[in-house]
Amino acid sequence: MGAKYQPYPEYKDSGVEVIGDVPKSWVVGRLKQIVDQNRQITYGIVQAGPNKKGGIPYIRPADMTDEGGVKDYDGLLRTSPEIAADYERSKIKPGDIVCSIGPSFGKLMITPETLDGANLTQGTARVAISSAYNARYFFWALRATSSFQQWESSVGGATFRALNLGPLADTFVVVPSNSEQEKIANFLDHETAKIDSLIEKQQQLIKLLKEKRQAVISHAVTKGLNPNAPMRDSGVEWLGEVPEHWVPMQIRRILPDMEQGKSPECESREAENNEWGVLKTSCVNRAIYNSEANKALPSTVEPFPQYEVKKGDVLMSRASGSRDLIGSVAYVYETRPQILLSDKVFRLHLSSRVNRIFFSFLMQSSYMRSNIERAISGAEGMANNITKSAVIGFSFALPPEGEQDEIAETVTKKLDVFDGLIIKAESAIKIMQERRTALISSAVTGKIDVRNWQAPERSDNQSKEVAA
Repeated sequence: MGAKYQPYPEYKDSGVEVIGDVPKSWVVGRLKQIVDQNRQITYGIVQAGPNKKGGIPYIRPADMTDEGGVKDYDGLLRTSPEIAADYERSKIKPGDIVCSIGPSFGKLMITPETLDGANLTQGTARVAISSAYNARYFFWALRATSSFQQWESSVGGATFRALNLGPLADTFVVVPSNSEQEKIANFLDHETAKIDSLIEKQQQLIKLLKEKRQAVISHAVTKGLNPNAPMRDSGVEWLGEVPEHWVPMQIRRILPDMEQGKSPECESREAENNEWGVLKTSCVNRAIYNSEANKALPSTVEPFPQYEVKKGDVLMSRASGSRDLIGSVAYVYETRPQILLSDKVFRLHLSSRVNRIFFSFLMQSSYMRSNIERAISGAEGMANNITKSAVIGFSFALPPEGEQDEIAETVTKKLDVFDGLIIKAESAIKIMQERRTALISSAVTGKIDVRNWQAPERSDNQSKEVAA
């Protein structure tokens, strides 16, 4: 972890490969040895019964936010006291560690006071640390990479990736002295909070950049680049005023054909370079085309080359399980060969007087997204689909061809700047997350010595902020 943190003076082999050397005075044990022997590691209610207002709350893996407790206390499902009484053995108390053990195994939380007496579902496990130890330290110990590696090895290759109670109870953990447990827990509470604050700032920056990015697109394709251009009412309530020389129309006037492909039974893997692949609905995600989002066409199925995607195509996601993907449009700047349209993806055949990149930006605008949302909601029995008739009925205003080219070029350059800043922020988040993970693992396995660490005193300004 660098010169900032020093190692312990002496180490020994822990005997556990994924943990490595540990400080000489530390002990290596299994999780089941440090839990309250009267409250062994267990999972919760198999079937909680109908939701009962005012009943006993119970926690599912989906309710948990990793490290942060539950997402919505008031929104928790509840069971009757009678049913809860039958599962007294899996009741949780403040300070207990809750671990998700279902397919998304490994999420962890410390039980807060508000969940005193709550219960768990089968997909979660209670780890009640003995009062002889510091529960917060062992919460962090279970967050260490070495714990996840042990859990992964116990579920590797399983069709249903669940963490069983046996491997969880047998997890090797490192046990320092009680004073060191407390010091390490306080250190990680403080240092991870600092990193989390920095990550949150980067996430807020990304959110702001994406909002500005969207605003640039929406303004350019509905109002133009010239702020002094004379405006007129478009005649479309949702569109408002448009430049006077733009021509209001429906998309049907510039879109003579919308073609969709076929969806034969494919293999559940991406096509190799020498194979044909059929696009998945996620191939057009947030206006970005991704040719790798495909499934391999079996060698026994004859490909249909007329549906091969080409550079310069404009594609639209027609149907998807995610509403955000429906109607998403992307210009194909590049594509690998032998990639075919599926029946859930439209290829838009635009008039020659329309700049295809301009049109892809138009369909990304907030105005068009609202049109798409209304079309999806209004499609009876087709809530995960958008129809050709809906798309060609959308109204917009078309600029002259030269102005379309200018808008496409200008917006592209501006988006390149935004995208560069977003990538930089995402990279910073990744580095901070990696540092956070390494810091936790180093502290709970004794690779760094934090016995002399002291929490920095708050400045006057920080104290005032907390008081406010």
